Amino acid sequence: MLLSLFCGAGGLDLGFEDAGFEVGLAFDRNSDSVLSYNENRPERRVGHVADLSATTAGMLDQRYGQRFNPTGIVGGPPCQSFSQANVRQQDDDPRHLMPLVFARLTQQLNERSPVDFFVLENVVGLTLSRHRETLRKTKEAFDIAGFEVVQTVLDAQFYGAPQSRQRLFLVGFNRRRFDGLKWSPPAPLATPVRTVRDAIGGLPDPMFFQKGADTSKFPHHPNHWCMQPRSPKFDRPGALAEGNVKSRSFKTLSWERPSIAVAYGHREVHIHPNGKRRLSVYEAMQLQGMPHNYRLHGTMSSQIRQISEAVPVPLARAVAESVRDQLISADSSSCGVQLHGTDRKFG
Repeated sequence: MLLSLFCGAGGLDLGFEDAGFEVGLAFDRNSDSVLSYNENRPERRVGHVADLSATTAGMLDQRYGQRFNPTGIVGGPPCQSFSQANVRQQDDDPRHLMPLVFARLTQQLNERSPVDFFVLENVVGLTLSRHRETLRKTKEAFDIAGFEVVQTVLDAQFYGAPQSRQRLFLVGFNRRRFDGLKWSPPAPLATPVRTVRDAIGGLPDPMFFQKGADTSKFPHHPNHWCMQPRSPKFDRPGALAEGNVKSRSFKTLSWERPSIAVAYGHREVHIHPNGKRRLSVYEAMQLQGMPHNYRLHGTMSSQIRQISEAVPVPLARAVAESVRDQLISADSSSCGVQLHGTDRKFG
């Protein structure tokens, strides 16, 4: 059973669920994100709105209805304060402390019942010099809590996502449970990288934003909508050329390459390869590797925020499968019993 911290709309959790894990509790501060999380899991509405900086193991028990002993903890603490694009960040930004909040809660839970592993995901900006102390303290906290910590950076395009998006991962296995076991990051796929065309080529035109629109009546998908183009650049021939990503606010995707990160500051997405409009929310979801039937709730602005903060699902799945397979191998070695990932429900 997993505990998901800073779950957002559920991108990281989708990858773990695909790999056979089950989430027992999930938390995020954003109510729209939690609504999206639960509405896509109607049979297991385990998402809750909470300020994790003030959450304790006892409070988790209250939410769960009994003592909650997760065997794994996953999550992506708010990363905007660590983003390389956030040049105006403040040293006292409370989001700086969220990785340590993750580590603190992991330690609390591990002290009362062994937690097999944790997976913390964040932006690569956390490795920059101005955030290095936060990263060092976070890794030290996990080390003190009893985990063998491995740090790596993975690019989603090499794991099946049609998007070039680097993410930082800290993964730790419990030393007492698995003596000497260190996580090995998943190997890149041998198949060619997926392109924007592979993901969204051939989709019908989206609906344009209209206040009060009933998105459930959109013909293709409830999230297949975008803002009405307003900049003169959308009408000026050659102003938004396919593949031109030099302009900060008007990066235009190429059909034949993976997308760059689907969104940036101010809750805006990049330009569709045709140069006539921005991506729809649904197109951005596809570039993140989300299932067709997944739906985001809230305003368009909220939906864009949710998708921009999500972990690309194929990358999350690759990490989850690597954790699963290494735990199976460790269990087999220690118990002398052959376990199969397809036969075992991780929880």
